[in-house]
Amino acid sequence: MFVTLKIKNQLIVFPIITHKKDHSIIMGYDDVIPLLGDFGRYQRRIYLLLCLPAILCAFHKLGNVFLQAKPDHRCQLITELPNASYVLPPDILNASFPYISKTQKYSSCSMLQDNKIVPCEAYIYDDRKYESSTVIEWNMVCDQSYLRALGDALFMLGVMLGSIIFGDLSDRFGRKLIFFISLVVQVIFGVLAAIAPEYWTFTISRAIVGATTSGVFLVAYVIAMEMVGPKYRLFAGVICQMFFSFGYMLTAAFAYFITEWRSLQIALTMPGVVFFCYWWFIPESARWLLTKNRLQESMKLIQVAAKENKVTISNEQLEQLLVGDVKPKDPNEKKATILDIFRHPSLRRRSLIIFFDWFANSMTYYGLSWNTSNLGGNDYLNFVVSGAVEFPAYTFLLFTLNKWGRKTILCGCMVTAGVALLLTMAVPDSQQWLVITLAMIGKLAITSSYGTVYIFSTEQFPTVIRNAGLGAGSTSARIGSIFAPLINLTSEAWKPFPLIIFGILSLIGGCLSLVLPETLNKQLPETIADGEQFGKVKEIPDEEEQHLKTITTEETRDIKNTDKNNTDANNSEKPLNNTKEVNS
Repeated sequence: MFVTLKIKNQLIVFPIITHKKDHSIIMGYDDVIPLLGDFGRYQRRIYLLLCLPAILCAFHKLGNVFLQAKPDHRCQLITELPNASYVLPPDILNASFPYISKTQKYSSCSMLQDNKIVPCEAYIYDDRKYESSTVIEWNMVCDQSYLRALGDALFMLGVMLGSIIFGDLSDRFGRKLIFFISLVVQVIFGVLAAIAPEYWTFTISRAIVGATTSGVFLVAYVIAMEMVGPKYRLFAGVICQMFFSFGYMLTAAFAYFITEWRSLQIALTMPGVVFFCYWWFIPESARWLLTKNRLQESMKLIQVAAKENKVTISNEQLEQLLVGDVKPKDPNEKKATILDIFRHPSLRRRSLIIFFDWFANSMTYYGLSWNTSNLGGNDYLNFVVSGAVEFPAYTFLLFTLNKWGRKTILCGCMVTAGVALLLTMAVPDSQQWLVITLAMIGKLAITSSYGTVYIFSTEQFPTVIRNAGLGAGSTSARIGSIFAPLINLTSEAWKPFPLIIFGILSLIGGCLSLVLPETLNKQLPETIADGEQFGKVKEIPDEEEQHLKTITTEETRDIKNTDKNNTDANNSEKPLNNTKEVNS
């Protein structure tokens, strides 16, 4: 059977492959995309529009660095007014505050009163660096300093819950609808956070905003990637992350010029209103429509893309190509679950290493992103540099990931990050520039490894549990990001401590990953049996292989055609019917 298409005024004949037994069509949406153009004009236009919300999500994920900025502070003396200057003459400092020999500074949480050390009852803040923040307004310092870390942790808890909730909702009710619901909720609670009268209203509102970043960025990312052919998915995925990095850097610019924290929160939130107009420009995912057996609606969207890409295909021909994707599945078929990977030693070992890599990468990435104010020097400049190093990190992946292999890049980058961060504890206090340099090297390396672990783990799991495996990896990553601000809190005991912890985790993850099999240009595992055997030389016993295959054969048959493009070296997309997680 053949289909004739008119592409740019040329007639091209494409064969349609059929099953030998029943001659049923096995082509589907993945085969239509190359015919339309893997990354044609239509896809490029929609892709660009969908990358822009990544900037907005960077605002919210990283805004707390400045919203909860912690300036230098000291006790307010009995004789002082609340608006007194932070700077005091040396003789008053010496007479009013105990000197801490360990930190070689005067105490910022206690003072001398009647020759006794007493805790502060009120504080004077140094407004030369930060004029306003939630820390200043609600005195989140000294014995209340944990509230800053708790706020960041709850925000990332919201991100984790959002990736689960909005991912499931987008699979049920459509990408487009959930994208806009998330966007509206994000704007509403972003404004509520700006007018919050006290800490808990602010923190809960921010946590809800964190949840919506998954619904906005993640769903937009999935819509974009579902239109891109396998040949361009690595490129498209990396470029989308660069938009997030640009938003990362832009956050510092907003904070530099908008010094009042409530105004800053409003400024970071209101650009979301601009994206409301996307309702008239962004289509529903044609792939999602096919999963819901809405063939005619999917065909209509594909025809719009074909017209803009100057490809002519009749509805009859298109229906022949897509009918394989709308076959009803057997409701009685037995599906593999995430628990199956823990029943087999090889799969279990590889999966636990992958989950640890997700955990270590996410904790280190967000820990370094939120720790710029503890590095010394100019906080704003440190933050911009921390975002800027992500561009060469992602560019590095574009040029090396398909040449050197996934394992080499993952292990090399994690080890490099670990070594660079551990070296910071050997730097003397007088060489603060060297600490910043080593921290930025660590940030560059961990950004590259974070981008790699996503692709690498996608290719490690068998097809029948790939979605579930990535969901588990995503959960591990979010747990790491929840702990990151708590680790940063240890800097109050010893300034280099967070960097040392991040360095140890990265180094361990890089070394453990050496036992993982390389996946570049390899036939990816489809069944549980394939996954258990993947990377081995010795075959498993026939009896065990037969047992493993019995629970996966039917599901593999259904999705084998869709998953075949995973063997392409350029494939970096997440399974497209699942929206559980994305690197940012």
